[in-house]
Amino acid sequence: MPAPHVVAVSRDETHRFSKVPVESITLVAGLGVLGDAHAGTLVQHRSRVRRDPNQPNLRQVHLLHSEVFEDARTMGYELGPGDLGENILTAGIDILGLPAGTLLDLGGPVVRLTGLRNPCSQINTFRAGLLRVVLARADGTPTDQPAPSTASPAAASTPVIRKAGVMAVVEHGGDVVPGRGIVVTLPDTPHTPLAPV
Repeated sequence: MPAPHVVAVSRDETHRFSKVPVESITLVAGLGVLGDAHAGTLVQHRSRVRRDPNQPNLRQVHLLHSEVFEDARTMGYELGPGDLGENILTAGIDILGLPAGTLLDLGGPVVRLTGLRNPCSQINTFRAGLLRVVLARADGTPTDQPAPSTASPAAASTPVIRKAGVMAVVEHGGDVVPGRGIVVTLPDTPHTPLAPV
């Protein structure tokens, strides 16, 4: 496995499913990605704003492991940087297996992991059937059904595996560019597994 590193970076100033790959992004502490629609101290995700616009923004930065593109390819989908709406595409690191509170040093800028991205049916609008690449039942079989809303009681009882990346907040700002190494600092034990945010 290659050393953990940044593969690509993306942002978009409008609320669209995909983001535009760029040469670099600037992270701002407590805010997110400069010039991105999801930057802010309070929640920016449209469905969450409708529920409660005063929630803290735990989804300032979306990180995705590039290895999911291989999974997609074996299922007939070609994906590229920014296609799944991520800000930072990584390689060589099991971001889904890291605990909540993990710090990722991206070559100066530092983000703190807050939770898993909960994939929704918009993924199937982007590419029909793509949801099955990033969502599976607990036994590993893909599913075309959206995961229950994290606010619903069904979310606690429905065992699914979410593979659409992780969300983070910015602890230390600065520029992130492709090729930079990623240094992982785990939080103190006991570790709390990432849950959907």
